[in-house]
Amino acid sequence: MLDSHLIGARSWLDMLKTIGLQLGVVLVIAAVAGGWVGAQGAISALIGGASYLIPNLLFVLRLKIATAAGRASAVTFFAGEFFKVAATIGILIVAQKFYDVHWLALLVGLFAALKANLFAFLLKT
Repeated sequence: MLDSHLIGARSWLDMLKTIGLQLGVVLVIAAVAGGWVGAQGAISALIGGASYLIPNLLFVLRLKIATAAGRASAVTFFAGEFFKVAATIGILIVAQKFYDVHWLALLVGLFAALKANLFAFLLKT
């Protein structure tokens, strides 16, 4: 029988690996967008990826803290998911107000960060 502490530590590492994979995919997409559109495309792809990556990292850290304190629950999880969506939308709105984004590159960067979770699942199995 596995110790629950080991399962929690393994899940934590898996979540961090997934975030690392998201970062790697976004960086590759930014490099491709930079070659295709130039600096504006690379920065836009980074903004798109970061708009999901940063809230996702904060969600994982918050979930880890709540789990360690024994306060993790479905409410904590769904509140974190709500925060992720709201923060992603907020980052995208602020980014387009302060930077002349290349919309296709931004959306491809966002999509790549979103779908990196699927790649992580496929690599694990």
